[in-house]
Amino acid sequence: MLNRLKEHPVVSLMGLVVSIALVAGFWPQPIVVEVVIAETAPMTVAIQEDGQTRLIDRYRIAAPVAGVASRIELEVGDSVDQGQVLLRITPPAASILDSRSRAQAVAEIASAQAALLAAEQQVDAIAASKALADSEWRRVQALLQRQLIAQDSVDRAAAAVANETAALRSAEFTVEVRRYEWQAKRSRLEFQTSLTEGEASQQVVELQIVRAPVAGEVLMIHHECEGPVEMGLPLLDVGDPAALEVIVDVLSMDAVKIHPGMRVLFERWGGESALEGRVRVVEPVGFTKLSALGVEEQRVWVVIAMTSNAQQWQRLGDGYRVEARFILWHENDVLQLPASSVFRYRDGWAVFVLDAGRARRRQVSTGQRNGLSVQILDGIKAGDLVLDHPTDAIEDGTRATAKPLPGSASSSNTWL
Repeated sequence: MLNRLKEHPVVSLMGLVVSIALVAGFWPQPIVVEVVIAETAPMTVAIQEDGQTRLIDRYRIAAPVAGVASRIELEVGDSVDQGQVLLRITPPAASILDSRSRAQAVAEIASAQAALLAAEQQVDAIAASKALADSEWRRVQALLQRQLIAQDSVDRAAAAVANETAALRSAEFTVEVRRYEWQAKRSRLEFQTSLTEGEASQQVVELQIVRAPVAGEVLMIHHECEGPVEMGLPLLDVGDPAALEVIVDVLSMDAVKIHPGMRVLFERWGGESALEGRVRVVEPVGFTKLSALGVEEQRVWVVIAMTSNAQQWQRLGDGYRVEARFILWHENDVLQLPASSVFRYRDGWAVFVLDAGRARRRQVSTGQRNGLSVQILDGIKAGDLVLDHPTDAIEDGTRATAKPLPGSASSSNTWL
């Protein structure tokens, strides 16, 4: 064999080179991994929901009576003073009777007249009965003086006189009622028949003046043009836009974490800087709302008072959209990692730390989470290189090499 190697040194060298190349090619190579640096940075846990502004006191002015409302000369956004006249409501003008309505009115007058005559005849009948009762009472009195009649007969005669007297008075009152009804219907027909169209439009008087209950601005006009209105019909809304609050509907499971006095930040409302507020009320009653995915959710209204300077949010109006963040927890110096670096291991959590070219599994204790970052309480220290998005190919002791760092752990921190 040695003689052959000596005889063919070139072939032998080439074989050695090929063998080394094969060994190097099949030798396990380090896995290229992404790493992050464990650092201390501020961390916030919050609930984010969309909300909208609303006036604390919104006044909806409705028609106090039925009638004809005058045209509202105000426009949305106009300022009003307390007690300022907003509009007037007058009674409807008398209408001119057409042939059908006239015939109906004539028939009603005839019916009322007939009812009056019937009532008068009833008076005559009752008067005759009363005269008979009076005559019987006089006869009974005469017999009583001679002690020729029993006492019960005397009592019955007295009761008959009293009954007939009361019936006569009732019948006379009925006659008066029927006479007034007949006169009212006759007067209405005569008045409407004598009016021309121009005269009918002038038979109105001022009935009701509607005034502004508070100083503020006109927010909405429900009935602008002149026309008939029913009692209770909304006419316009007024309020003070400088007195705003924010309402946010949150999931019921999140509402139990929110309490009055909790700090709230408003972002993406259109201004340059975030606004602040405090939770005023968490309503105790929930409601069902259909989500964008078609899932029924139980939601709860949360009312928030603005605490930022009014000059910062004076451009906000009623019904504007805001993005609210309820601050549940916040600390400035928190050792944290991206949530993608932490994985379940046995009954706890673990990470892979890059140490001397090898991935080392370390169990860690976690604290707060905000969706993208996890607070690390124990197991690693600041400055450790931790594998991000570890795959199933990574085991304890696996050779690994890190890609260039795109950023630190603090760059991955965000709110929920």
